[in-house]
Amino acid sequence: MDVGDRILATLAAEFSDFRDLEDITRIVLRLLLAALLGAMLGYEREHAGKAAGLRTHMLVSLGSALFVLAALQSGIEPGDLSRVIQGVVAGIGFLCAGAILKSAQDDQVRGLTTAAGLWMTSAIGMTAGLGREAIAVFSALLALGVLMSEKPVRRLMGKDEGPRKTDD
Repeated sequence: MDVGDRILATLAAEFSDFRDLEDITRIVLRLLLAALLGAMLGYEREHAGKAAGLRTHMLVSLGSALFVLAALQSGIEPGDLSRVIQGVVAGIGFLCAGAILKSAQDDQVRGLTTAAGLWMTSAIGMTAGLGREAIAVFSALLALGVLMSEKPVRRLMGKDEGPRKTDD
């Protein structure tokens, strides 16, 4: 076997994650769905003028899906998969903590909804990565409903849309 053949054989072995057409379809579907659901939530946040928008939510969802999907594809045991999930949740918690700011002057806390939205987006991405597409879609629609419901609910309650203590 000459050098070129050895290189090609090594490359083929390195890209053996895609065993067949079903694997390719499954991986692409899960990652695309995670990115699309993250985009849906991120677009709403960006449209509302929040700092964490389309790209942030897409990357959080896609990255979360990738962590669990790569673990599943490698044949990880269920107990070990729970540790992967715990690691993702801890990492997202760190990211979300950076989104929360407290103003010393007027005792306002900002960024709680942004942090909760990123946390939810990560959970949706992990759910898509685990192959629970229906749950991921339903959860994303519920989250979108929650994010979009504030103004109508405030109008219904007769409250103004002024600043709140936990606004982000």
